[in-house]
Amino acid sequence: MLLDYKNDYEKISMGLLSFVPDLKDVSRLQNEMDWYQSKENYKLYLWKSEETQDIIAVIGVEIGNDMTLVRHISINPSFRNEGISYKILEALEKRLPQKKVMGTLETASLIAKWEQEKSKKDQQSILLTDEKGED
Repeated sequence: MLLDYKNDYEKISMGLLSFVPDLKDVSRLQNEMDWYQSKENYKLYLWKSEETQDIIAVIGVEIGNDMTLVRHISINPSFRNEGISYKILEALEKRLPQKKVMGTLETASLIAKWEQEKSKKDQQSILLTDEKGED
């Protein structure tokens, strides 16, 4: 479940963001946190696991007129390779439906893979609908 950032989540957010290679340095990490909190169009969202009810991921975005730029996404290593990043991106897209989700140099490949997966699911859904219509 996608949660809006609150100051209560600062330590967990910083802990999760510290997994991002560029944010290993504490002063750089603190600057990034300050940046997200000081700009109206920069937002942090947290991901709460439905199974464990723990906050296990964070996503940092820049919201523009017609796009949402994913600047950072970080998942607790214990929960990686479970498709959580795709779930987070789906929830983000639902939260901001008029905006195209895009990536930075660091996140673009993840966004591209997510879009390919989404396209496959859409195609499968169309095929299933077509098959049901023929019966």
